[in-house]
Amino acid sequence: MKKILIIGVGAGDPRQVTIEAVEALNRVDVFFVLEKGAIKQDMVALRLEILRRYIKDRPYRVVEAPSPPRERAPANYLASVDALNRDKQAAFARMIAAELADGQCGGILAWGDPALYDSTIRNVEAIAAAGKALDYEVIPGISSIQILAARHRITLNRIGQSVEITTGRLLTEGWPDHADSVVVMLDGEETYNRFADQAIEIFWGAYLGTPDEILIAGRLEDVAADINRARRHAREAHGWIMDTYLMRRVRP
Repeated sequence: MKKILIIGVGAGDPRQVTIEAVEALNRVDVFFVLEKGAIKQDMVALRLEILRRYIKDRPYRVVEAPSPPRERAPANYLASVDALNRDKQAAFARMIAAELADGQCGGILAWGDPALYDSTIRNVEAIAAAGKALDYEVIPGISSIQILAARHRITLNRIGQSVEITTGRLLTEGWPDHADSVVVMLDGEETYNRFADQAIEIFWGAYLGTPDEILIAGRLEDVAADINRARRHAREAHGWIMDTYLMRRVRP
């Protein structure tokens, strides 16, 4: 039986790797990485720094494969995600079959927490369900949402109120019903701009947990242009951007 550990390693700062995750890292014989090309090589470098810093007196290998390409403007979003995950499952299954011996332990490092907007658990579950004699465990990590709240020194919810975690794509359909606060992830379209004419405050962060971290907060009507400008400059500098934000209505 082969074993896979899906290890949440936080949003980028090696200091935010938990003790449980460190213990898990030191059980792994082979780490599997789907790399996304030269633009995101700094993310691969962060993974390697985590391994270098925390694995002690244990040999290990890192096996990389290209991450399958993703359709950027699909006609059917859910179908395109299913197709992408099938391709990732096939890539991981090939690496596990070729590089991990029976009785060995493999590791997949998941950014943030693997339970939150990450498909690693689903993909490994599908490989195991296909009869590959594979067992797996999940080790939680610190998410970008937790870092966002800590950096802005806020709570995610107000007393007695709800908070909804959603995506930019879903936010285009409007403010979620009954949600007092909204945390938005995976927003490539700057959807917050749709609400700039309303009495809303925003707490925004990009590259959270990394040396390139950017933070902006205030009434949305006052800071939306600043966020737009910061996103544009950051994308030009790095070739990519990953941001998260919380919005909530300003109380009278």
